Amino acid sequence: MQKEEINPPFAVLTDLYLNFGNGRNGVSALFCMFEPMKNSLRTILLLWLALFSTRIVKSQDFEDVYRMLQESKILNDHFYGFSLYDLTANKFVMDVNGNKHFTPASNTKMYTTYAALELLGDSIPGLEYVERGDSLLIWGTGDPTFLHNRLDTRVVYNFLKRTNKTIYMVPGTMKNKFYAHGWAMEDFEAYYQPEISTFPIYGNVVTFRQKGYNHLNTSPGYFQKDLDFLPQPKLGDFELSRSFRSNTFWMSKRPVPNDYVNEVPFIYSDSLFVKLLSDTLGKKVNLLAYKKPNDTKILYSGETKNLLREMMLPSDNFIAEQFLMMCTRKQFGQFDTYLVRDWMKNKVYSFFSDEVAIFDGSGLSSYNKVTPQNNVDLLVLLKNKIPDEKVLFRLFPAGGVDGTLKRTYSKDQGEPFVFAKTGTITSVYNQSGYLITRSGRRLAFSFMNNNYIDDRAAVIRKEMAKIITYIRQTY
Repeated sequence: MQKEEINPPFAVLTDLYLNFGNGRNGVSALFCMFEPMKNSLRTILLLWLALFSTRIVKSQDFEDVYRMLQESKILNDHFYGFSLYDLTANKFVMDVNGNKHFTPASNTKMYTTYAALELLGDSIPGLEYVERGDSLLIWGTGDPTFLHNRLDTRVVYNFLKRTNKTIYMVPGTMKNKFYAHGWAMEDFEAYYQPEISTFPIYGNVVTFRQKGYNHLNTSPGYFQKDLDFLPQPKLGDFELSRSFRSNTFWMSKRPVPNDYVNEVPFIYSDSLFVKLLSDTLGKKVNLLAYKKPNDTKILYSGETKNLLREMMLPSDNFIAEQFLMMCTRKQFGQFDTYLVRDWMKNKVYSFFSDEVAIFDGSGLSSYNKVTPQNNVDLLVLLKNKIPDEKVLFRLFPAGGVDGTLKRTYSKDQGEPFVFAKTGTITSVYNQSGYLITRSGRRLAFSFMNNNYIDDRAAVIRKEMAKIITYIRQTY
């Protein structure tokens, strides 16, 4: 396809279009220079864009990629958007539905990552405490790693285990709900949706492991007494379930599969917390209502960036929600994640291309809505926040290497070239992140797919990978 020639005045408008709304050498700068003519210029510009947007598209590089998108039967049977941004040239180089709103799913965790980097600091606060005579008073900080079966550093556990003082847990007040707005209540027993709390323990889940024929062990062992067989035999495969209103668990009277492991969220309460901690420490932990003094100390449990990586690579929803809890405690002195969302809206999103609507930290909420250009805006901010590529890319799954992109891409010339966050819920599959081409170009992209029949997800993922790989090998 031969490129159309563009006269100089229209080339200027093209450049303005590609940078519109991003505060990057574009329309905003022009309007600041000609403030008295602002409304007239805006009207003229938008009219030109409406009339000649097709010519703008054809005039750019990547017109072969545009053609791939337009001719893809897989992509064009649902709603998709794609934005591509050159990090060196500091401008958008491709855009299809980039200003349309999509459900981001776990692309939301990129926003949580930025909030944590801005508000939390380098270290994870594992415990807030004060000593009073022979008593040790402790407060939760929202840290999700305490006694977590994969993430616990044992720092807090060892501190509590070694003390000879009587331990008192002072409950924290959480102003938001244990579930975020837009979460599916029917997923209450799904491993990916534990309850949010001020002082998590064991990841707020019970881990069930096969131990011998038709037997499961629980971790923590406290819940072993709460596991029973379903009263009526059930046909079909083995199943494990929990009561909606209590921490009662049932297993079907079927052989437990070999090496079976499952995590089921429990209903959290402060009284349950002290029972679990007492059982684990082997000594009594008490509940106490006590006004927090000004001389409390903080015990740190790990590094922020390490925990962000643990959130981003497997796309851990629980860690994401607890990151917001830690941020709001650190920044505002209370557990109210809406304060973090308001802070992000006023300090960050107000400079984005389009309006951002985010209601949780993980992306489980169906209420979340962002545009591909929003995602690119955020990726640019993250790149500016962490200029070292090795450090930045470590926070994202690497295509063909690890995380949720391990099997989506293959390495090219022996190296990964995509570092991106996926987002997957029913009828949603997205990828947003960074792309390195063979020529060395650094690109940020957001590829979003919504509203397809869910069994097509694998085909859509494969089509996306084909297009991203083509850009890698061609540009």
